[in-house]
Amino acid sequence: MAKVAFLGLGVMGFPMAGHLAAKGHEVTVYNRTAARARDWTGRHAGRAAATPAEAAREADFVMACVGNDDDLRAVCLGATGAFAGMRKGAIFVDHTTVSARVTRELAGIAAGSGIGFVDAPVSGGQAGAENGVLSVMCGGDPAHYAAAEPVIAAYARICRLLGPSGAGQLAKMVNQICIAGLVQGLAEGLHFAEKAGLDIEAVVEVISQGAAGSWQMVNRHKTMKDGKFDHGFAVDWMRKDLGICLDAADENGASLPVTALVDQFYKDVQKMGGGRWDTSSLIARLRALG
Repeated sequence: MAKVAFLGLGVMGFPMAGHLAAKGHEVTVYNRTAARARDWTGRHAGRAAATPAEAAREADFVMACVGNDDDLRAVCLGATGAFAGMRKGAIFVDHTTVSARVTRELAGIAAGSGIGFVDAPVSGGQAGAENGVLSVMCGGDPAHYAAAEPVIAAYARICRLLGPSGAGQLAKMVNQICIAGLVQGLAEGLHFAEKAGLDIEAVVEVISQGAAGSWQMVNRHKTMKDGKFDHGFAVDWMRKDLGICLDAADENGASLPVTALVDQFYKDVQKMGGGRWDTSSLIARLRALG
């Protein structure tokens, strides 16, 4: 069992930290809103710290799951940041979806202080975090990954090292690019079925068993049909991720025409007031068009 600090107790981090405590790790949590940390300690074995540095002090591993590049820098750097409290030889594991650029920047700073750094963004959404079955894509030094993987296993169904620092974030971009196209295709298919007067449940039962089948189809078609968009990953966060994808594509020369188009469709959903709806809400945009 390890001494673990967990920074960021949002819809993903809260249950992930809970799985660590349930597995017997000694967990200290930090959250920008202290009430959220108190809520966590009321439900799980562990304690709360007032700053990332305090949480990280004496920890073997420091896990983070925050919002974006700036949030990650804020919990890592400065006098109250995690790096200031971490001992040499400890390993920082970042589960936030951020740019590969900030990952490499922070990994370099960590290395200069004798701290390991593994970028480890996750896929599986809130349900995956709650059920401990996330997919974790990692980048970093193989020795640091090997040390961290048994701890990450508390909430992972699969965890793989995909290359040096930044590789995990690049793999997460691939994940988001694929999801964007899948959800738009599913939204269009269901919208077409509605307009054609077909029984959506019957249609999905048939086509989900063939080449059109996907996790999104099986798990989201019913809520999409019913117009319920309170499951999983929010549109605001998806647009943040797609922005990272498009910026990276500008750097490496990849062509992402569908991703760029779906990003604009999500912008339309935001204008409809759906920024906190989940990503399957693309169908609401199609319905609004008539």
